[in-house]
Amino acid sequence: KSIANKQKKGPPTRGPAGKRIGRETTVRRMWNWFRRPSTRYGWGFIFVLGALFFLVFSWAFNTVLEATNTTEFCISCHSMQINYEEYKRTAHYNNRTGVRVECADCHVPQEFFPKLYAKIIAVKDIYHEIMGTVNTPEKYEARRLHMAEAVWAKMEATESRECRNCHAFDAMDFEWQGRRSASRHQRAMEEGQTCIECHQGIAHSLPSGFTRN
Repeated sequence: KSIANKQKKGPPTRGPAGKRIGRETTVRRMWNWFRRPSTRYGWGFIFVLGALFFLVFSWAFNTVLEATNTTEFCISCHSMQINYEEYKRTAHYNNRTGVRVECADCHVPQEFFPKLYAKIIAVKDIYHEIMGTVNTPEKYEARRLHMAEAVWAKMEATESRECRNCHAFDAMDFEWQGRRSASRHQRAMEEGQTCIECHQGIAHSLPSGFTRN
């Protein structure tokens, strides 16, 4: 009887039809696995729920990042009032064209991972705010050079990346600039210099006794 059954089944199907059946079988197995319950829920439900959670988390995370980029958030710390008042007296705050540069435009990268890294490093600012490291004008002045040099070093390391989001040598019309500015900008472009190497003290006062090299 078993021999007769084997003879009835015949050889396995080959060719295009056999490949199609094989593909259908593979798809069916994957679909069954997708629907197979994991104790209580199907894998499909788990994946859809995970995708929804990821979307909601991404939206919330990005919302928090953007909220911490506002100038209002930056100056909510008492110690930031000193440099905020300095910034309000500069052309980055008030100018003839009406274009205002906010805190994040200079201090926070636009790209996601550099931005995330900057936010992580900025946690130390919360610590210093709690500890009152620069909560008086006297303390602030005592640490002004240290804070300024830290920011300048970061800008030099990124070749003034945040400055170049608005300023670019190839977009400058040197004929509209003063003779001295045009000469220095052209020389900086030829020598590969970036903004912060010359333009310290643009948005905040320079430390007392500071001299440029």
